Amino acid sequence: MSATPDPLPFSTTVTRLRAAGCVFAEDEAELLLSTARTPDELDAMVERRVAGHPLEHVLGWAEFHGLRVAVDEGVFVPRRRTEFLVTRAAGLAPSRPVVVDLCCGTGALGAALVAALGEAELHAADIDPAAVRCARRNVTAAGGRVYEGDLYDPLPAGLRGRVDILLANVPYVPTEEVELLPAEARVHEARVALDGGADGLDVLRRVTAEAAAWLAPGGSLLFETSERQASAAAAVVAADGLVPHVVTCEDLYATVLIATRAAQRPPARRQAGR
Repeated sequence: MSATPDPLPFSTTVTRLRAAGCVFAEDEAELLLSTARTPDELDAMVERRVAGHPLEHVLGWAEFHGLRVAVDEGVFVPRRRTEFLVTRAAGLAPSRPVVVDLCCGTGALGAALVAALGEAELHAADIDPAAVRCARRNVTAAGGRVYEGDLYDPLPAGLRGRVDILLANVPYVPTEEVELLPAEARVHEARVALDGGADGLDVLRRVTAEAAAWLAPGGSLLFETSERQASAAAAVVAADGLVPHVVTCEDLYATVLIATRAAQRPPARRQAGR
């Protein structure tokens, strides 16, 4: 369809979206009109959106950290607040880093970090087969590889002790609060990408328990958490031998915890005469 919205379909689309409760109906209508290739496809896309499907699932893509990231049905949609995590990771990365994106979902974090850095060795993993299929479209385009399995299990053993930046967008919603999430997430995204266990930190504990063995000296694990969970998450990190540092971004309402493996100390010099 034309990049310039036809006034009649645009007006009709906006009216349908508004009636369904879409707050940003005009913006969404423009995106739908610019993405649909035929009038029938537009009608089908609007029907799905009106029925409550996330806009990104309807479009098949999401804007994230300057990239257009493929997003398949049922896969966790990358949140704009998580762009803050990528920005902080980019500021920590050495030249040509080894990057691992755990619980990668679409692979948006790893792909965006490589785009920001220009060059990196990228690996990503997720336990959800649908997420892995989607991530391969995004991560492969960024020159990386994607593995299917539980956390570190599918990663090549040769990565142990070499990872400079470990991104882990772990689920952190407490189990009893998952049902309080908006329907777009609760109904249309995989439960495994949302449910963090009784206190929201179950998956995080499993990540941090092995993180030091995978990180290079001075390497960092970065993950998103809620403001109220930050102190408990920092305690988990410290208990597993990593140095925690909490950073926030008020504009994006984002809280990120950076957990760093201490750099190895240089060997002590022998004193003269010994």
